[in-house]
Amino acid sequence: MQELALNKEFGGLITRLIRRENLDRDEANKAFEHILNDDVTAMHQGAFLAALTAKGETAHEVAGSWEAIYELDTNKVSLNGSNPVVENSGTGMDTFKTFNISTAASIIAASGGIRMARHGARAITSRCGTVDLAEALGVDVECHVDVVAKSIETAGLGLFNGMSPLIHPMALGRILSQISFGSTLNIAASLANPVMPDRAVRGVYAKEMILPVVEVMKAIGFKRALVLHGGINRSDKGMDEASVCGTTWCAELMENGDISQFQFLPGDFSLECHDPVDLAPEVDIINEPARFVALIRGREKGARYDAAILNAALIFYVAGKVDTIAAGIEAAAKALDGNGAFETLENWVSSQNSEPEQGLKKLDTLL
Repeated sequence: MQELALNKEFGGLITRLIRRENLDRDEANKAFEHILNDDVTAMHQGAFLAALTAKGETAHEVAGSWEAIYELDTNKVSLNGSNPVVENSGTGMDTFKTFNISTAASIIAASGGIRMARHGARAITSRCGTVDLAEALGVDVECHVDVVAKSIETAGLGLFNGMSPLIHPMALGRILSQISFGSTLNIAASLANPVMPDRAVRGVYAKEMILPVVEVMKAIGFKRALVLHGGINRSDKGMDEASVCGTTWCAELMENGDISQFQFLPGDFSLECHDPVDLAPEVDIINEPARFVALIRGREKGARYDAAILNAALIFYVAGKVDTIAAGIEAAAKALDGNGAFETLENWVSSQNSEPEQGLKKLDTLL
């Protein structure tokens, strides 16, 4: 009887969302508590996520859902040292799918001395998610938070698998493995990083989400962040990465709490404007990891190279390593043109691994 009443009450929230009514932060928090605790039927859970996504999430709704996920369903861990910790990720759900630019950018940034604490998932709406790629490279993606923390401290880079019960023990893996569409979880869950870095570069799937997401990040404690969406010239498609195919729109959260908006083109940094086809992942996903490694070894130029250094440049900028994005591009290119990025990849595979030799052997097969 109590379950029936709860489903009816939850159905009222869904009806409000269908009517395009917004929830406040507490209402969103409570709704996601019910989802995480599996208090309501799976049909109600899916309907809620679909209705909220179709309506368009507000900053309060995302913050409330993040709060429930972080407090109830995240194994937390602390890092040693005082150097800034940075996260970079995309929300997914974007309309143009690229190769895993954010992973390339994080490796480049880590090789430049920036501690990267990543939090990603397996593919939901793309061919090869962050976790899928890391696993193909030889990284242990089914490990405890302490192993990831050690990797961040020793290799400068670690990846928390957002779909693993060792990271989120209650529900995220259950939910994400059963849906094949993007939802509010792409934003809220990705923010539930076990080490809660206070600096980040975050790509979103639509321009309309830039301000709500940066406002959420400010509300939950980020000190500096760039939230962006990349466009493609003469197309209505876009990407959750900084674009070398058109305009990138940004909102920057500064350390004094102010938020500013700006946009740029690849040419503003002397980069070529590329055909987006050149950023697409390999059709045969088996070939993608080897091509990715070639990029990290500095053996591929063109669109992928420019996309990698542009997105890494934003991390250098947010981390405070450089004062301008242009200077960040110089730093990123230097890291990629030398052997530093590949050495960082090797160190990551070795450090985030219960069997380092097996991981490195897997990486060697991609050379």
